[in-house]
Amino acid sequence: MHVEGSSAPTSTPATEQPAAVAEQVVVRALGLLHGPGSGTGRTILGLAGAPAAGKSTLARLLTEEINRREGPDTAAHLPLDGFHLSNAQLDRLGLRPRKGAPETFDAHGYLALLRRVAADRFHDLYAPDFDRTLDEPVAARHLIRPHTRLVITEGNYLAAPTAPWTDARALLRELWYVEADESTRATRLLARHTAGGQDPEAARRRIDDNDRPNAAYVTTTRAACDWTVRTGEFAPGADPA
Repeated sequence: MHVEGSSAPTSTPATEQPAAVAEQVVVRALGLLHGPGSGTGRTILGLAGAPAAGKSTLARLLTEEINRREGPDTAAHLPLDGFHLSNAQLDRLGLRPRKGAPETFDAHGYLALLRRVAADRFHDLYAPDFDRTLDEPVAARHLIRPHTRLVITEGNYLAAPTAPWTDARALLRELWYVEADESTRATRLLARHTAGGQDPEAARRRIDDNDRPNAAYVTTTRAACDWTVRTGEFAPGADPA
């Protein structure tokens, strides 16, 4: 993983660089809790980026490490993927081939939960997730406790320039752009789709016809983000989203 603009010494051994840069990313996230302007309220950090750039992997890394250092439930994960429309709804709308495009999410439902996350410090809040084995969203997999101070939300379209994405962006303290090279993302997407039951030829068609156009659109939103994190294989064996 490489952070744009990082000044890691060139003499650092290659095997140490991923850990060193991961530490830099964690420290920046912790700065949102303890730095100037942090206050006592809840902070929401957003991660945007193309499919399979590593957003979910980075969100899990940050959540786990911040909870290890600051105490259980200090940080929580809220993925946009939990707001995928169900396959039944996609079939009703004729959108199954476009699954993963902006119009295949319940964007207003996502915004409603994000607003509640920002305002409600008195109740447990539950966030849905996406199950890649079922290929469906599942309810209430993620928990945000009243004392949770940092919520890390991630999804392809958090930097998109149209409503309701812009309304969601306004709730974020920072928005980072998570980036990986196209060949790495294509390899991850092929592994993801074939693990979900598609044969390799169908998976490649899905990448060419759907994932690549979605990624091209997401790439145009990069300039709206505050910081760029370039991911490498910093979490081997994971399924980066």
